[in-house]
Amino acid sequence: MNVTAYTDGAASGNPGPGGYGVVLEAGKHRRELWGGFRRTTNNRMELLATIVAMESLKQPGTEITIVSDSKYVVDSVEKGWVFGWEKKKFAKKKNPDLWKRFLLIYRQHKVRFHWIRGHNGHPQNELCDQLAVAAREQKDLPADEVYEQLGENDGLF
Repeated sequence: MNVTAYTDGAASGNPGPGGYGVVLEAGKHRRELWGGFRRTTNNRMELLATIVAMESLKQPGTEITIVSDSKYVVDSVEKGWVFGWEKKKFAKKKNPDLWKRFLLIYRQHKVRFHWIRGHNGHPQNELCDQLAVAAREQKDLPADEVYEQLGENDGLF
């Protein structure tokens, strides 16, 4: 089965409250996922949206196309940067916790990336943005624990 995942992240302030949105489509099936955190960054939410999309797949080896407006995510994978970071144990790189989580699930599927320009009228991208913004606007958001414990103090984020 081929799956297309549209993903987006949002943060109000950077850092600030943030959220992610995902729209998964496979044939006639469609699923929307979202979540938010009280203090995080836009790039963390962009990356987390991609991770959540892949983690939602039930069958290993699923072919999935990730459609994202995040150059941070798309270029990091498509240009091979993340694999170099991994070899260097993510030394002095931002978001190592999420990149490690990303690589674990990425290697379980057949993943392609497609970059699109954000806020350009693409229906699924616009919906993902709405989901991400709505998620970050929720009351009593949980902590992005790694970010809050380590992020601003040690320069990793």
